[in-house]
Amino acid sequence: MSTSLPPINAETVGEFWSRAIASGAVAAGSPLPSVIEPFGDSQESADELIDLVIHGHKRATAAALAGFELEQTSPPEPGLLSIATDGRGNARVVLRTTDVRVGALSSVDDAFACYEGEGDRTRVSWLADHEAFFRRYLPTIGVEFDVEMPTVFERFEVVYTE
Repeated sequence: MSTSLPPINAETVGEFWSRAIASGAVAAGSPLPSVIEPFGDSQESADELIDLVIHGHKRATAAALAGFELEQTSPPEPGLLSIATDGRGNARVVLRTTDVRVGALSSVDDAFACYEGEGDRTRVSWLADHEAFFRRYLPTIGVEFDVEMPTVFERFEVVYTE
């Protein structure tokens, strides 16, 4: 059974950020990133996906451009630092965006599907998994699913984890 995500734990995020700076992985005086969020849409998926990041298989993610438009935020840009959390809202990883492309969901290629590190890492399973996710998510923001929907394809590197 899937459970919704709890709020981000601001206290542990601040402590995590301080440790990232103290380690030298993040420049001293760097402001806390504005993007602090989990991957996925449930505690279970957030924990599963952060585990893939920590263990080196997941180095990409995809999001509906409509979500950024609804929140009136810009998609990530190369160089952006962000913090990924687990399913309990605890900070686990500092990420740096390395590449961003906006295109139709259907335009995903084999390399991106492999970098995303989920399932069997093929384009076919990537499309099936992401269609299922977007069919759950998009109605919550009043958008219908379309395989040609504008999608933000983001690649990243791990800057710091514990």
